[in-house]
Amino acid sequence: MPMDWIWGLIGGLLIGTGGAVYLLGNGKIMGASGIIGGLVDGSGRNTALERALFLLGVAALPLLLLPFVGSADTHVTDNPAVLIAAGLLVGLGTRLANGCTSGHGVCGMSRLSLRGFVATTCYIGAGGLSVVLFRHILGVI
Repeated sequence: MPMDWIWGLIGGLLIGTGGAVYLLGNGKIMGASGIIGGLVDGSGRNTALERALFLLGVAALPLLLLPFVGSADTHVTDNPAVLIAAGLLVGLGTRLANGCTSGHGVCGMSRLSLRGFVATTCYIGAGGLSVVLFRHILGVI
């Protein structure tokens, strides 16, 4: 089995376990965009510490694992305009879909949520179309 697939499997297991622990620990869905959105728009003031600790963990864990695993080749473009556009489009998409891959894809589908399946189908399809357009037709990534 290619090493990339093994790392993907390990990452998926960690995300799934994190979602289960988050749901079992506080009864809420682990949707990263909702967690961040509640901090940004102020709607999550009563759970701000919990949200901030979650985000700190998401940012800190890769740094803690770096000495054991080493760096990863992500194949991310060096073009800052493409990175900014991608970030803005992802942010817009999560707002339009009322959630992100962790909320709909990981937690929603595992709960057999129809909304999770529909949203996941839409963003996977849009991602595939984006790769065809931006990589194979326009050649910018």
